Amino acid sequence: MAEIRPFNGIRYYVSDAELSRVLAPPYDVIGEAYRDALHRRDPGNIVRVILSRGTDDADYAEVGDTYRRWLANGTLAADPEPALYLLEQRFETEAGPRRRIGLLARFRAEDYDRRSILPHEHTRRGPKEDRYRVLRSTRANFSPIFLMFPDEAGSFAAPAGRVVAEPAAAAYVDDGAVEHRLWCVTDARLVAGFTAALGAARSYIADGHHRYATALRYRDETGPDGAWTLGYFTPMGEPGLLVLPYHRILSEGPSVDEARRRLAARFTLSDAAGVSEAAAQVARSTARYAFAMAWPGGQAMVVEAGPDVESLIAAAAPTSLRALDTWFFHESVLGPLLGVPAEAVSYVHSLREAEEAVAAKACWLAALMRPTPVQQIVDVADAGESMPAKSTFFHPKLPSGLVIHPLVA
Repeated sequence: MAEIRPFNGIRYYVSDAELSRVLAPPYDVIGEAYRDALHRRDPGNIVRVILSRGTDDADYAEVGDTYRRWLANGTLAADPEPALYLLEQRFETEAGPRRRIGLLARFRAEDYDRRSILPHEHTRRGPKEDRYRVLRSTRANFSPIFLMFPDEAGSFAAPAGRVVAEPAAAAYVDDGAVEHRLWCVTDARLVAGFTAALGAARSYIADGHHRYATALRYRDETGPDGAWTLGYFTPMGEPGLLVLPYHRILSEGPSVDEARRRLAARFTLSDAAGVSEAAAQVARSTARYAFAMAWPGGQAMVVEAGPDVESLIAAAAPTSLRALDTWFFHESVLGPLLGVPAEAVSYVHSLREAEEAVAAKACWLAALMRPTPVQQIVDVADAGESMPAKSTFFHPKLPSGLVIHPLVA
């Protein structure tokens, strides 16, 4: 039920070979070292706009000045006619190659009680304020809000198939080896097909909750036209919609023997040969709840729920949350059984980072999680609940700056 429109996207008019120099991932996955590398890579890299180097008014003013300078000197320019933009991303996984297709469009942000667009996580004040200040200083969206929607009838797939049969308007490969191809969709019949497909289904925010909250705040301050923002819409049943787990890095916790003692009564425990093997075993588990634990020194175990875990779950817990590994781990295991306080937990989204933390003895132990199924995300959103922090990592991320959306109001 999302309301979408074509728009005159603002883009880098450079060769495909140069796109990788000026584009960047979303702001929230750019660490300090990577940000500095992107700054050095090209004076026109979009990181200079999406990620302020400071937090005072002058820093955000510089962001706006940089963006307007790029518009004035031709680094960026608007497309000559309104369009929808189809984006294809091809990437490799352990199971083989995958492809995800989605539509970049101007869409109207709606209050959640309208139930046309639903969230699945809480937002935090700091990131919301940062996104708002970037928005106010530039009056543009550089990173789309990532939404997913059901397309059982193939209403979206049909026009998408016709678009990708034509030559792409732009193509490049990012730092993560993800191949991107972009098409500008201006044909009235194709635009109508995409509009009808998205208008017939409820959409769910996959990524970008802080940007969505910022769009609503901007609307409330400027009026109805302020609700128009930038979205990326992809069908939720496609194999290319990949959700990876966030793993937990613990700065304190039990020893291996103590963990065994505390968990043995309600869980099946299996030894594993290190971080990667533990992660692989838990990913294959069909138990109701499962996670793995790995300590520096090579000791690791897979933890699978037994029939007695029900006694660990509060009777009043919402059904949609009870289904989640992450909710169960935080609510019933981490503190109650392992004695680990919330402040001892940090998060990494890649297995490599977890392996490095364990190998370098930079943590007490790592807790390795299974991916959250898409249907569980939908169930939580439909129930009006919120998942624990860092429950989902949608891969690949969407590039910032590929298509820039100028605000209407």
